[in-house]
Amino acid sequence: MALQLKSVEETRYDAIALGEILMRIDPGQVPTARARSGRIWHGGGETNVAEGLSYCFGLRAAVLTALVDDGIGRNIENQLREAGLDTSHIIWFNNSGKGKYSTDAKGTLHNGINFTWAGKGLLPSVTEYYRAHTPVREVGPGDIDWDHLFGELGTRWFSTGGIYTLLSQKTADLALEGMKKAGEHGAVRSFDLNYRSKVEPSKDRAREINKGMVPHVEFLVGNQDDFDDALGYETEKVPKDASFDVWLEIYTKMLHQVANDYPNLKYIGTQLRGALTADRINWGAVLFDVEEGVIHQAAVRENIEIADRTGGGDSFASGVAAALMEGLGADDAVQWGAAHGIMVQDCIGDTTMVTRADVEKEVARAVKGGGVSALR
Repeated sequence: MALQLKSVEETRYDAIALGEILMRIDPGQVPTARARSGRIWHGGGETNVAEGLSYCFGLRAAVLTALVDDGIGRNIENQLREAGLDTSHIIWFNNSGKGKYSTDAKGTLHNGINFTWAGKGLLPSVTEYYRAHTPVREVGPGDIDWDHLFGELGTRWFSTGGIYTLLSQKTADLALEGMKKAGEHGAVRSFDLNYRSKVEPSKDRAREINKGMVPHVEFLVGNQDDFDDALGYETEKVPKDASFDVWLEIYTKMLHQVANDYPNLKYIGTQLRGALTADRINWGAVLFDVEEGVIHQAAVRENIEIADRTGGGDSFASGVAAALMEGLGADDAVQWGAAHGIMVQDCIGDTTMVTRADVEKEVARAVKGGGVSALR
């Protein structure tokens, strides 16, 4: 079914994402404990979606977040700008201790950092977070002028996710405020359940918050575990050696239940990542068209070597959103999402380094089942 999207002509933005952005320190080939150097990236579940829309698909996207105004914060901003994102709506916390958005110079509030080692072979990927006192946790309802963003400027799409909502009560309340305002102004809304126990160990709290968010969403992203952990849907457990068809049958039953409980939903989707080793996976994706009652399935990619699994799910979501904003149907959307998701995992870092042309070529290759040729 077609979403009721506002036109390009009546909006400043195609998409706006609300979330936390972390600086990522990547030790490369060496586990963090033995690393003596590292590469600097950035990432955040919600922002990764916006960056995919901007850099890969050439859409007009902006991020809403808060950063401390120091070298780390400005480094993150510069990386975002390099990817084509509008950073003019970032809330900056000064270090003078004066004013509403301020902290001190000793790091009482600090920009979030994570150390993420991509893993290798039988050694899994490991992420360690330092995000307990980030400024985005202190920004709440009333701090963003939604009527200006969604009304005067206008956006076709608004996105946030279950990592951001669980950072603090303020982030939960602000996300809900934003979802409601986006709906009032006619923006399509997407939400990735994306449950992380390191962010919120209490599943009861996560479920309470997410159950308040989902009634205001058109496109919901989540795998079977997310629906259990973040919304409380208990389903039949899938054996580790089960086929994709067995998993899909169980997942589909749950999707029908979710769609019945939340009639506002138009699409529900997820990627399926079967980890063979830290750097070799099977990859698939599905998108449920709620009105049509049809599951659309992307081409399954088997035994694919990857460089970095971080951001694959976010990139699936951005690929689906880009296709839907282009006016394509669910069958094309799930193919775009799956292709973008796997290609981002072929690159280092959290965020996209591929183009729309790359995605379209990969869709064609996967559907035909061909190999990968060198470009000379």
